[in-house]
Amino acid sequence: MAEQKKPYPKWKYKLHEILYGANTPAGKFFDIALLIAILVSIMVVMLESVTSIDQQYHKILNITEWVITILFTVEYIARIISIKKPRVYIFSFFGIVDLLSTIPKYLSLFLAGSHALVALRALRLLRIFRILKLVRYLGASDKLSKALIASKARIFVFLFAVVILCSILGTVMYLVEGNSDSGFTSIPRSIYWAIVTLTTVGYGDIHPITPLGQLIASMIMILGYGIIAIPTGIVSAEYVKGITVETVNTNTRACTACNATNHIDDAKYCSECGNELNSYDEA
Repeated sequence: MAEQKKPYPKWKYKLHEILYGANTPAGKFFDIALLIAILVSIMVVMLESVTSIDQQYHKILNITEWVITILFTVEYIARIISIKKPRVYIFSFFGIVDLLSTIPKYLSLFLAGSHALVALRALRLLRIFRILKLVRYLGASDKLSKALIASKARIFVFLFAVVILCSILGTVMYLVEGNSDSGFTSIPRSIYWAIVTLTTVGYGDIHPITPLGQLIASMIMILGYGIIAIPTGIVSAEYVKGITVETVNTNTRACTACNATNHIDDAKYCSECGNELNSYDEA
């Protein structure tokens, strides 16, 4: 006998639409409210790291952190309840980030004591993971990540060429400046200088003092400006290409089964799992 499909009640569908989508007024309001809560929680973590502020406003900061932690806990549980396959969210990137940014406050209840102060300090810093929750609200982040992935082979070849160039330039500078007191005491140290100079960072801890060394350094500095622009151009070309090929309109509807997004406006079924969109079963 075929197994009867469990109904997906209307309240779960509405909850999922609010939590995972932003194409409804309620979904937009929830996203804005959650975004504000994330920013406030990050600000609280930063203020707690300032000793003078923490000593004066520790109680207020602690209460604020508990309120935000409880809100994030409710959100995390609601996201698990509202999706048909909870493991899809639990083991997703954002699911893991949400968990890591919530549990430290609860763990502090069980690790209290003078011997655990160091561990508590480290655990509290895990709350900064909440800043990663902001990624889901950056609309262009998906296109940018796709552009980076598409251009990774060319970027790798470019970086490999830069490493070879720095090795050659560092060896040349060691030959030129090695007998002086300029700090080029070895080839690895000279390569370090070449990398710092080529990337236009310029710490100044090592610098050439001979005329020939200064001439070579000047050429490397000028070369650095051109090299920095190359990976930017590679990624930009892929980004523009991705925008050009995107000819269909997509929205923020999320599938209630696999949580996939970016569906076509008039799509009836999920492009990933085939689940019917914008529908629910009466309980």
